[in-house]
Amino acid sequence: MTDLNPYDWIDQSLATIERANWSRSTQVIDGLPGTQIAIDGRILTNFGSNDYLGLAGDDRLIQAAIQATQQFGTGATGSRLTSGHKQIHQDLELAIANLKGTEAALVFSSGYLANLGTIAALVSKRDLILSDRLNHSSLKNGAILSGATTIEYDHCDVHDLRQHLQKHRADYRRCLIMTDTVFSMDGDICPLPDILDVAITYQAMLLVDEAHATGIFGKTGAGVVEYYDCGGQPLIEMGTLSKAVGSLGGYVAGSNNLIDFLKNRCASWIYTTGLSPADTAAALKAIEIISTTPQLRQQLWENVACLKQLFAEQLPQLKLIPSTSPIICIELPDAQTAISIGRQLQQIGIFAPAIRPPTVTTSRIRLCLMATHQQLQLEQLVQTIERIFR
Repeated sequence: MTDLNPYDWIDQSLATIERANWSRSTQVIDGLPGTQIAIDGRILTNFGSNDYLGLAGDDRLIQAAIQATQQFGTGATGSRLTSGHKQIHQDLELAIANLKGTEAALVFSSGYLANLGTIAALVSKRDLILSDRLNHSSLKNGAILSGATTIEYDHCDVHDLRQHLQKHRADYRRCLIMTDTVFSMDGDICPLPDILDVAITYQAMLLVDEAHATGIFGKTGAGVVEYYDCGGQPLIEMGTLSKAVGSLGGYVAGSNNLIDFLKNRCASWIYTTGLSPADTAAALKAIEIISTTPQLRQQLWENVACLKQLFAEQLPQLKLIPSTSPIICIELPDAQTAISIGRQLQQIGIFAPAIRPPTVTTSRIRLCLMATHQQLQLEQLVQTIERIFR
């Protein structure tokens, strides 16, 4: 035996991460979520949040969470199949199914768990997964967990997807195509109708991740599936309750048979404590607001149009990654530049974090708009960026 420390490799790995400018750390954000946040005692305008409708700090959600805690306690206390199932969970699942226009829905303790467990339950070693190259980590890791053969097709490239299916589909029992509908780090949306046509042609299941679409796309806020008028089609719809819905958790929506199957075969639901009463009640209240207040979505999209126009008029030299969502990214040449600009923005009063490899392939500043942003805040953002780049 040698005297080598079996944990020495961690120090070496951290040193490599530092050299590549990939090192990340947390920072404490004080106060309620919103368009203004406090960091180290300073008030910053917030462009780094996925709280697209500004509901995470809404008093209606806060009061709903307080009332649920008083009625049901702080935790579900067990898995949903043992002691953790409450009427409020059932109410939330019905509300999600109504919003999505599906027969049923199933709520998970996080969106990541929803993807991991659902994918692993649907396919296994005898099956094939076709996954968009820029899909979220939870989709990619769900594919690994399933043991299925996984092929990544070029980003939003339906022709490439079709070619892979032509070549490989006949060799496998089941096939699952999976894609984000809104890609969280670029802001573009998938060509869902075309992907759905391909799935039907090749008898493949289709799972769409609506995490960044739920609440903001479509006439009623149901997501990109509604936006493209693809409701009622053979789809598995997954989403989160932690972004526009302003709470925590994830869901899968689809047919009654799908949901019954997941209740019996999805390990990340079966063996996980149910969502807390507070989170469940907050999500339920948020879906009620989303369903009855279309003005929130309208204001969000007006803010998106306003910021794009300001950039076009005042900063035409910026390299913006093409986006059709409230996620607008400024592409930058390298990680160090992104870190530097992110720090300068924060020093001047703007919170818009740098996103770097390995999270993305190219470094960028990622801006997320909220329905509650005021036009003056958007103008100040553009003026600040203009100062930094000048």
